[in-house]
Amino acid sequence: MTLSLQSSDFEIFELLPSFELDRAALDTRWKTLQREAHPDRFATANALAQRQAMQWSVRINEAYQRLKDPLKRAAYLCELNGARIDAENNTAMPATFLMQQMQWREELDEAQSAADLERMAEEVAAARSDLLKQLRTTADDRRDYVALAQQVRALMFVERFARDVEARLDQLEQ
Repeated sequence: MTLSLQSSDFEIFELLPSFELDRAALDTRWKTLQREAHPDRFATANALAQRQAMQWSVRINEAYQRLKDPLKRAAYLCELNGARIDAENNTAMPATFLMQQMQWREELDEAQSAADLERMAEEVAAARSDLLKQLRTTADDRRDYVALAQQVRALMFVERFARDVEARLDQLEQ
């Protein structure tokens, strides 16, 4: 197969399109690709070859950043399979998930100590871990990309909340 800048991230990294991947293999392939396409290797080449090397280097890095991040990888799988995330416009979530979010927000507002916030951070980390397991099952076992898109939106909420908890912890520690 001949690769082009329009090849999928998975094709560039010679991986099957799936949520679960071998991170060590991804990292090894990234290093190999970067070595092959690094612009410094083309310093004495003509302007076209230098520009192409730069484009490939950027494309390889973009693909690597997307594939190594579970949230970005899941969103990319949705995109490849025609299931839009559309997080700005589609905030519909199951009622139980929304209730959990409201409860967490209230607890965050009421948290008085680092211990309270650390307990919340642990709870949110556990929820994130559960969601990542669900993403793998939905993407790789069921191949249900519409459901995966909803799970990606949920994980976006959870990760945003985790950052909020960390920010509050940082404020307390200052």
